[in-house]
Amino acid sequence: LWLPAKNILLISENQLYGNRVAQRRRRRKSQSNTDLILTNLTELRINDAVVHVDHGVGRYRGLQTITTEGQAIEFLTVEYANAAKLYVPVASLHLISRYSGTDPENAPLNHLGTTQWLKTKRKAAEKIHDVAAELLEIYARRQTKKGFKCKIDIEQYDKFSGSFPFEETADQQNTIDAVLQDMQSHRTMDRLVCGDVGFGKTEVAMRAAFVAVQNNKQVVMLVPTTLLAQQHFESFKDRFASWPFVIDVISRFKSKGKQEESVQKVIDGKIDVLIGTHKLLHVDINFCHVGLLIIDEEHRFGVRQKEKLKSLRSDIDILTLTATPIPRTLNMALSSIRDLSIIATPPAKRLSVKTFVREQQENLEREAVSRELLRGGQVFYLHNEVKSINRAAEQLQQIIPQARIGIAHGQMAERDLERVMANFYHKRYNILVCTTIIETGIDIPSANTILIHRADKFGLAQLHQLRGRVGRSHHQAYAYLLIPSHSRMSRDALKRIEA
Repeated sequence: LWLPAKNILLISENQLYGNRVAQRRRRRKSQSNTDLILTNLTELRINDAVVHVDHGVGRYRGLQTITTEGQAIEFLTVEYANAAKLYVPVASLHLISRYSGTDPENAPLNHLGTTQWLKTKRKAAEKIHDVAAELLEIYARRQTKKGFKCKIDIEQYDKFSGSFPFEETADQQNTIDAVLQDMQSHRTMDRLVCGDVGFGKTEVAMRAAFVAVQNNKQVVMLVPTTLLAQQHFESFKDRFASWPFVIDVISRFKSKGKQEESVQKVIDGKIDVLIGTHKLLHVDINFCHVGLLIIDEEHRFGVRQKEKLKSLRSDIDILTLTATPIPRTLNMALSSIRDLSIIATPPAKRLSVKTFVREQQENLEREAVSRELLRGGQVFYLHNEVKSINRAAEQLQQIIPQARIGIAHGQMAERDLERVMANFYHKRYNILVCTTIIETGIDIPSANTILIHRADKFGLAQLHQLRGRVGRSHHQAYAYLLIPSHSRMSRDALKRIEA
């Protein structure tokens, strides 16, 4: 547009740059695409407890086709308290998730049309906020408060490290150096040591414990299971046999009277290294001069459990060992809130575990077990159902008559379980039919074959830990993941097994 009186030429944006090409706004893909719908639907079973984002906990009763305005639409039927039903279009499946409570069969159903679920979510959010604030305070206090600076007696330390019967890998030595450097600084240590099972994390912990005790500090080691507590207790006693250190354990293997006696010794400063399960968090212990907390397999503990120990003393060194770090811990390490060391190198001459996925058959079990027994080894047979574990052991005995079979599970009396594990350790049994009680840390060097019944029912982290129970020596180890026919397995289970 030309305005001669003003001597002005008006040019539009389109004339200057040309017309824009019309583009459709891309929408983010929601979880309601076909693949995810089918995957989630195959994971749902009739009567499963589920959670709707807006309405809370209900029970899935199946699919139902409803015709609305002449169009047939498929809905999920979710039943709530008082037999109230909610119909959720399949296209809105992303609003539904599986109930993850401890007892899905007795999940408390919410009432439709009430504010019950809203109040529950609000309380949960407030609780999360409170825990986050508490954690922030603990970590802030630890960052600002000076810790105890350890001194290392080089001659004594070299003597202790020289008694290690293996050659340290480069990663293991770097991790040990980093831990010792932390302990010699004024800043309190909070280091995560991440390494595969059998890669030498326990030796790192023992070196740190030695330095702490040499500086007149008590060491507390928190472990997830009674069996692991007992095994660490035996390992520490053997490793420190030449030193005048007092090592003790608190677990359900000990009578109440013996536990109280141990607690009093800790209070009096007569115990240098105390190893225990979560019982350590429930007994009233006023540590005399604790300086180092070691947490083994921290993903098995709750956030509040671990932070309770930290909050007792904000100036103690923390060393966390894990093969499968939880996202929260890994994120803190990557964000430099916690220091991170990785042991990625296996010990010399260590062979990787050969893993096979097979349908469960008697011939396969006979062949796998017999091969191990013929070379003088031992076998873990994992059957994670207590009610049928005795029958599984009987069937295995029929297949392999010459086998000496022991049974171990968490519902056994403490003394019976301790006796069975001791007999297996000393080779009085050559097959242990067991539950996931052996999942963490159990170290039997002569056990180099594991068969996992219904492996499709386990998560990736569990399978990784279970496979790590074998292959802890220079012998070739084998892991057999036994599954039903593929037609009886869900798609997600197949993906886990294939991974």
